[in-house]
Amino acid sequence: MTLSAALIEKLIAAAKEEALQRGFPPVNISVCDRAAHLAGFLRMDGAILGTIDVAHRKARTAALFESDSAALGGVAHPDGPSHMVEHTNGGLINFGGGVVIREAGGVVVGAIGISSASVEEDEIIAQAAAPRIRESVGDAA
Repeated sequence: MTLSAALIEKLIAAAKEEALQRGFPPVNISVCDRAAHLAGFLRMDGAILGTIDVAHRKARTAALFESDSAALGGVAHPDGPSHMVEHTNGGLINFGGGVVIREAGGVVVGAIGISSASVEEDEIIAQAAAPRIRESVGDAA
C-alpha cells in the first residue's frame, strides 16, 4: 500500500494542528513515501526557511532506515558504529523530528519530518501526528 493524497493531507493537517494547539512555533512539515520521495509539504506561515531542507531530510532518514530519525543519533556519533552515516544518501538527519509511518501490519509506507521548532517540539509534533495517520492507513488497508 502507498500513502494516498488524502492520507498525506490528513497527516499534514494533524501535524499543523498539534503545533498550533501546543503553541509551538510555526514548522515545516514534510511527508515522504517509503522510497523517501517527497509526497507532501507544508510551510506554516513564519516557519524558518532554512529548516525546509531539515524537515525533508528528517522524513527521508526515517523512510530510508525504517526507523525514527532520533534513533539514528544513537549510532551516528564519533564513537558510534555508524559514525558519518548522516553524510550518505544525499544527507540525513540524526536527531528527532523524523517519524516512520507504518500500516497496521508494520510495513513502512512513508515518514513525516518536522522542523523549525526545537528538536524536542519537532519530535512531539511528529509523534502526535503519526498515530493518527497510522489509524487511517490501517483502516484503508
